[in-house]
Amino acid sequence: MRILQLMNKVPWPPKDGGAIACLNMTKGFSMLGHEVTVLSMNTSKHHIRIKDMPPHIRSKADFRLVEVPASVNWVEATLNFLFSKLPYNAQRFISDEFSFELIKLLTEKHFDVIQLEGLYLCPYIPVIRKYSDAVIAYRAHNIEYEIWERTAKLSEGMRSTYLRNLSKRIKHFEISYLNQYDLLVPITDRDGMILDALGNTKPRHTSQTGIDFASLVPTAKKLEFPSLFHIGALDWAPNQEGLIWFLNNCWPKIHEQYPDLKFYLAGRNAPEWFERLIKFKGVEYLGEISDAYDFINSKAVMVVPLFSGSGMRIKIIEGMALGKPIVTTDIGTEGIPTENENNILIANDVDQFIKAVTRLINDRELSDRIGRNAIGFIQEKYDNLSQAGALIEFYIKQINKN
Repeated sequence: MRILQLMNKVPWPPKDGGAIACLNMTKGFSMLGHEVTVLSMNTSKHHIRIKDMPPHIRSKADFRLVEVPASVNWVEATLNFLFSKLPYNAQRFISDEFSFELIKLLTEKHFDVIQLEGLYLCPYIPVIRKYSDAVIAYRAHNIEYEIWERTAKLSEGMRSTYLRNLSKRIKHFEISYLNQYDLLVPITDRDGMILDALGNTKPRHTSQTGIDFASLVPTAKKLEFPSLFHIGALDWAPNQEGLIWFLNNCWPKIHEQYPDLKFYLAGRNAPEWFERLIKFKGVEYLGEISDAYDFINSKAVMVVPLFSGSGMRIKIIEGMALGKPIVTTDIGTEGIPTENENNILIANDVDQFIKAVTRLINDRELSDRIGRNAIGFIQEKYDNLSQAGALIEFYIKQINKN
C-alpha cells in the first residue's frame, strides 16, 4: 500500500509520546513492506534538518518537511481569545505553506491511505478531498478537549477561566470534524467510545502505540535499588502539575523516612519557573538526557503522578517494557488495560501514593515481580509490527468494501 502520514511535528527525535506514536507507526508500515511518505510541519519547537535524522530512520519513508513556526505568541493568543471561536491550539497549525506542499505532493504521488496524525491535521481534509481519492484515516492520539478540561479543573483564577474556554472551543472543533474522514483510528478503546458518543459513525479500529522490542531491552546491570525516577516532557502541563503535587505532598514524607533515597527527574524543555519549584532535598534534576532507555534501565521505581491529560501514556508503556514497577493514577493508566497489584500499582491520593512507593522500596521481591509481569503484559499486547499489521488489515478490508 502507498501510505501518506500527515504530522504537525517531526517525529524525530522520538522524545515525547506523540513523536513515538508517529514514528513507530512509520517504522511498522515500512517493515511490513509498504511505501510510506511523511509530510510534516517543521515547527520552531521541534525543528530539525532531514540530514540530522539517522540513515536507518530516513530509509523508512520519504520524509518531507514544511517550515511552519507554530510558536506560541501571546499577542496572537489574546487576539484569538477575544475575536475568534477557533481554538488557538488549532489556529497555530493552519498554514498556507503546508497546504501548498500538500497539494504539490498529492499531484505528484498517488496514495491508497492518508493518515492524519492527530486532530490538528483535520483542517486539511478539504484539500485532500479535492486533490486525492485516497481513504482518509483520522488517527486520534487522544481526546484533545479532555486534556484542557481536566487541567482547568486543577487551575485557579484567570488561568482556569481561559482553559475552560479553550477546552470548550477544542470540543466544538473536534465535533465539527467528526465523520469528515473515512475511517477513525483511536489510540485507545476508551477514546474510540468517547468519539462514538460525540457522534462518530465511521468504521473504527483501535491502534495502540506499539513497542519496538529490538530497541527496548530490559537489563539490571546498572540498576540503582532503591531509587525513584520520572521521565517525560516537562513542558507538558499534566506532567508539571502531577510532579509538583508529588513533590509538595508525597516526597517530603518519603524523604524523611528514607533520607538516602534519590528521586531522579529527567525531561526536556522544563521552564525556569518549574525548575525553581522542584528544588527539594534528594531530588536530582537531570534535564534532557541522551539515552532515555539507558536511564530507565538504571533506576528502580517509576512514578507517574497524573491527574489530567488524555490518550495513552507512552512513557508508561516503555517503562513497563523495560521491567519497571510503576506507581501511577487511574488517569495515568487510562486506556492501558493494566491490572493493579499484578503489573502496576495504582494510587490516587497522597496516602496511597506514599504507601505504594514505600512497598516497592521495602520489598525487592514485589518490585521484581511487578516488573516481570509488566514485561510480559507489554510483549503480549503492544508489539509494534502486530499493531501496524492489524491496522493495515483494517485498511485493506475497508478499501475492498468500497
